[in-house]
Amino acid sequence: MIELKSPGEFDAMRVAGLVVADALAAVREHARVGVSLLELDEVAAGVIRAAGAGSSFLHYRPSFAPTPFPGYICASVNDVIVHGIPDGYRLREGDLVSIDCGAHVDGWHGDSAVSFVVGQADPADLALIAAAERALAAAIEAAVPGGRLGDVSAAIGRIGRAAGYGIPEDFGGHGIGRAMHESPGVPNEGRPGRGLTLRPGMALAIEPMFHAGGRDAYTTDPDGWALRTVDGSRAAHVEHTVAITESGPRVLTAPRLPVTSGA
Repeated sequence: MIELKSPGEFDAMRVAGLVVADALAAVREHARVGVSLLELDEVAAGVIRAAGAGSSFLHYRPSFAPTPFPGYICASVNDVIVHGIPDGYRLREGDLVSIDCGAHVDGWHGDSAVSFVVGQADPADLALIAAAERALAAAIEAAVPGGRLGDVSAAIGRIGRAAGYGIPEDFGGHGIGRAMHESPGVPNEGRPGRGLTLRPGMALAIEPMFHAGGRDAYTTDPDGWALRTVDGSRAAHVEHTVAITESGPRVLTAPRLPVTSGA
């Protein structure tokens, strides 16, 4: 069942979304050569705790996972697509890093992810990230009342396939609200004009994931969480929590606007 949210409930989700945006901004600022993934996890934890929020990820255990997730963020480096467990790995020059973060405030969840390169970037990595970001923007643009879920999915797949990238099988976005994962699932590839009709009050976590090597298959690490490209190629993952409203999509995990001083 899909729970439709009121405008006031979207405002409550925006509070959680701002915590997530702040945590991701802090992690990105601290990510540099020599910093460990565990240190980045603690940075996110500090932001979430200081806001009086809770982590959507810590101790979360979906049906596919053998153990509860041990971190505040998913930290996925280079060929890890998603769900990387933050550990003692120290970032190196040129690493492609994807950070996924979720938080809840007063029972409402926000979920978002960013990808970036530490230090000097390979142009191919920047192109991969840019394609994922374009796909996210196109999918958000398609998240309008009266549209179809397939429109959102097709917008992602069209950009990824045109660039020659792979898209992981069976993983994509999801509904979100009182729980981090709600119906419907949001595939990263689909057919326009098909699927569920989008209605005001729906909230979707839209999250393109692209593999540079062009293959869709992935492997799962022994920890049961991290997904890796089968060919060792790099991956990018970006995400926003998006509300579908009468006036169009509203990005609930958008970063805070910078404060500017008056003239």
